[in-house]
Parts: sequence; C-alpha cells; structure tokens
Amino acid sequence: MIFQPLDMKSDCVGYYANNMLKPQVPLPLEGSTWDYTPHLQGDDYELARIYSQGEPLTAVCPDHMREDWEEIKKTLRSCLKSFATSRLSLDDNCFYDVVPEFFLYRYLETKNQITQHVLDTYPRPQNYKEMYNLVEMLSDIRERKLNINIGNIGHLLSAVRGVNFRRTLQTVRHVCDYNPWGTVTGRLATNARSFPILTMNKEFRGCVEPQNDWLLELDFNAAELRTLLALAGVEQPRNDIHNWNVKNIFDGNLTREEAKVKTFAWLYSSKENKDLERLYNKDLVRNKYWNGCKIETDYGRIIENVDEHHALNYIVQSTTIDMVHEQAYKVYELLKGRKSHIAFLIHDAVYIDLAEEDRYEILNLLDTFKKTRYDMFKVNVSAGRNLGAMKELKL
Repeated sequence: MIFQPLDMKSDCVGYYANNMLKPQVPLPLEGSTWDYTPHLQGDDYELARIYSQGEPLTAVCPDHMREDWEEIKKTLRSCLKSFATSRLSLDDNCFYDVVPEFFLYRYLETKNQITQHVLDTYPRPQNYKEMYNLVEMLSDIRERKLNINIGNIGHLLSAVRGVNFRRTLQTVRHVCDYNPWGTVTGRLATNARSFPILTMNKEFRGCVEPQNDWLLELDFNAAELRTLLALAGVEQPRNDIHNWNVKNIFDGNLTREEAKVKTFAWLYSSKENKDLERLYNKDLVRNKYWNGCKIETDYGRIIENVDEHHALNYIVQSTTIDMVHEQAYKVYELLKGRKSHIAFLIHDAVYIDLAEEDRYEILNLLDTFKKTRYDMFKVNVSAGRNLGAMKELKL
C-alpha cells in the first residue's frame, strides 16, 4: 500500500490511501510513503525520500506531472499565507481540518504518485536500513523542544555577538531540526529555522539546559583516528589516543597537544611522516575503499566522483559519522520508554537529557555506545546542568 500521513502532530493521526481520507485512524503497519513520521509503527516501511537521497518532491517529480505539481504548490502556498493572515496556527490545528477537502485529495494523491514514481525508478540505497534508523531518531529529536535559558548568558548579550545571538534566538524554533543529507559524507546539517546547535559559538552554550536534570555527553576519543586504525585492521589503544601516540610514536618527545596538532596536520595532507605511517596506514585504507573514482564504505554509503586528494578524508569522515549515528541509535533504543532521551547530536558526540531517576543507567549507556562494529572505542563522558558547564566524569 502507498499512503501519506495527514499530519505530523501526535494528536492529528490519520492517512490517505486508495483515494480515501482516513482521519483519526492509525497508520498501516507496513507500506510505502514519502517520508518518516512519528505515527509510523515499526520499520516495515519503504520511504521514498531515502531512495531519492533526500531530494525534495519537486526535484523528483516526473515531467508529465510537473505542471500539476507546481499548481498544487501554488495553492498550498496560498493556503499557508491565508492561515498566517488570519493567525490560524498549524501547531494548534490539524492540517486536514483547515484545508479544503477537494484540495487535500488532489495534493495527497499527487504525492502518492510521485512516491510511486521514485520507488519504481530509483534504486534502493545499500544503506537504507541505516538511513531509516537515522531519520527515525532525528524525528524524535525534532519533536522535543529545547530548554533555553538566556539568563545563564545574560552577561554576554550586550556585546555585538551577544546581540546577534539573541536576535537569532528570536527568529528560530527552539528545536534541533537536522538534515541528514546536508553533506556528501553524511555529517549532519540543520534545516532553516532550526536552533543552531551545530554552529552556535561555544561561549553561548550555557543557555541550553536539560528538560530533565542533567545533560550527559558521550564523545568518542579521537573518533577519526580510531576509525582509520579500525579500517586498517589495527587494534585500538584503550587509553587516550594522543597520549598513546606521544609514548609509542613520538617517543615521549612531544606534549599531548603537540602530538595532537602534528597528527591531525598530517592525517589529511600529502606530507610524509614515517613515524605516523608505521601505525596509520592511509594508503591501505584509501585503496581498500576507493576505486579511483567512487567510494563505498562498510556502511553502504556510496560517494561518486571523488579524486585522490579527497578520498581518504571522505572515507574516514563518512565511516566515522555513520558509526556515531549507529551507536547513537542503540542509545536511542535503550532509552525508549524512559524519561531520559537524546537531546541532540554535535558532530561525534551524543547529548542525553538525563533524568535523575536514570542516573544508574550511565554505565550501561556508556557500554552500549562504545561497543562499535569494529572494536571497543574509548568514550569520554561529561555531564552538567547546562551545555556550557560540562565536566568530565571519571567512570
């Protein structure tokens, strides 16, 4: 069955299928639709948007339907404009209750036909399951409003940067709305009007507080270096990798910070460093996952038209971020049914909005996160009452 949900909001359940509107009816337990919605039950669904690699409906609309689709979009924009003029909020009303029924039929039937076209003409991505899990988790994050307290950073708001940040807070929604297709490697970007969790200056992080009691951070230690080792088949150091490099590669002649700077300066450059190359075999990894034009990772992510200069960077970054998302999904599954939940992701780190009642689950969360498909990766754990006051936990 191909169907389209009537609305995304929890109290506006219902769907369209087979030329029928079914408001207040739970969605089918399986079938095909355009995109993920929290109303879906389980994972027995084919999402056309994953097939299209995140392309919007307009981009994948077949030529013979384009004129009709553009007319539908025009009508939809007119409806939304009229809602704004009359101060009718779609946050407080079900979409299917406020648009004309004849238009709803036309809009959803056309969306069904575009969905069918994509499923018929686009190949199913090799990383479909990974992307389905990711969009499910990101949907849950998007549904949870952030707790923003600008009182924590009041002393910073009189400077120019502070004034600009306060203005930003007034124009964005206080939710983390991620775009999983925003970069070629799979690193997350944020959609328009999302809270700028990925780009916010660190000095303003103190305004982000948990809805529960604590923010808990799980952050892989030197994630990309560890990924490079894993892809080369080298056993992981159990301690801090930069300290390990100081002792085992640089013979104790550098400080930790000097070793870190030197290692990362070499990692994605063409410069030789025989000391580092004894352990970190860049050529082996590049030749294993890059065929001279295309990259295919262990996660089924395919990146086309890659030159040698970018190959290793793309291999390591894309594998790392897919691994982080895979581990984050395990944490998300572990927290289902609990008061605690994943609040947001920042690059290689997962932030959990932790309730006091779940504090005894911290070791279990850590154990779940660090057991990757490759090896046990060292994870740094921090906690705080706000994002600007995170302190490392020695577990």
